[in-house]
Amino acid sequence: MKLALALVFGSIFLPHAWALQDNQEEAARYAEAGQKAMASGQYAEARQNFEQLAKLEPNIAEVHATLAAIYFKEREYERTIREVRTAQKLKPSLPRLDSLLGLAFAELDQFDEALPLLEKGFHQTADSEVRRMCGLQLLRAYPALRRDSDAVETSLTLNKLYRDDPEVLYHTGRIYGIFAYTVMTKLKDTAPGSIWTLQAQGELHEAQNEYEEAIFTFRHILELDPRRPGIHHRLGRVYLSRFREHQKPEDREAAQREFQAELTTDPRNGNAKYELANIQTDLGNLAEATNLYEEIVERFPDFEEALVGLGGVYLDSHKPAQALAVLERAIKLNPKDDVAWYRIARADRATGNREAQLKAIATFQELSKAKPQHKPVADEEVTPQHIEPGAQP
Repeated sequence: MKLALALVFGSIFLPHAWALQDNQEEAARYAEAGQKAMASGQYAEARQNFEQLAKLEPNIAEVHATLAAIYFKEREYERTIREVRTAQKLKPSLPRLDSLLGLAFAELDQFDEALPLLEKGFHQTADSEVRRMCGLQLLRAYPALRRDSDAVETSLTLNKLYRDDPEVLYHTGRIYGIFAYTVMTKLKDTAPGSIWTLQAQGELHEAQNEYEEAIFTFRHILELDPRRPGIHHRLGRVYLSRFREHQKPEDREAAQREFQAELTTDPRNGNAKYELANIQTDLGNLAEATNLYEEIVERFPDFEEALVGLGGVYLDSHKPAQALAVLERAIKLNPKDDVAWYRIARADRATGNREAQLKAIATFQELSKAKPQHKPVADEEVTPQHIEPGAQP
């Protein structure tokens, strides 16, 4: 609950934040002791001091606001609400108290009262920590009030603002999962035999690596609608996943046929062409891979993975200067792509730029340490570029 206390820290826990009137010496002693206790995390002691201070100086709003933060820390939410109300009555201009009040109501599951206060804290405050806490509580309030679309919209905003925050990732992930399940259940109940239901089932089988079931379902869709866009691409992904697991050449060959079939149905599908380029690279067909990657980045200049793939085949074709040009475009789009930095280091070495090579190696090593080690490829929209085990730039 450290962040909850930050709602009122910085504006009231200073000796000059209020003017003591009566019993000045005794009140000053309690104020100083309370602030020291809070600074060291001794909240029970801080509470005792500020409660005594409130008795001596009942008309100072900052004292009640401080007590509200302490009570929130100790999960005494009714008392938090009481002290916030008192502080607001004494000084309506005191900052951040609406957010603290909303958080307390939310902790009591009083979402009707909490909602307008949380929304104000989330959308109007410039304080990042306040906004984060209000956003997380909105993820509880909106579903409770049957406002699922607002919960999803808030989740998207939180993910943009706090990309690497594990608590945010956990709670937004739950919202996405619940919302997706609700929608898919409604789809199944509304149109159990429709193509859309079959496609949802096929994608679920794919996500769970249930290869035979996914292939059967996607094939059934093509029987109903032979030219449905995206289905051959999905089949290709399934075969490719099975190839990675079992290393049977016939699965890679089947994947290649499906990606080619997708391009016959939808020539604009850059993802299918990208997968074909990757397969050609793995087979050592560098000229064919180069042509495919170049076609992709010409049509989709911000396709970062394709730029990294093209950089790789340029390197393998002994064209380091060309590789460096497309890889630099890639890291502008995604500065945290460790594979791109690895290949930049290779290109710098090939061009004799030792200083740039060392900088690229350092960046690559730093990013590699922070990268998840076992992220499933099925979670990606396209197959990510990779580095061979044990390879050195």
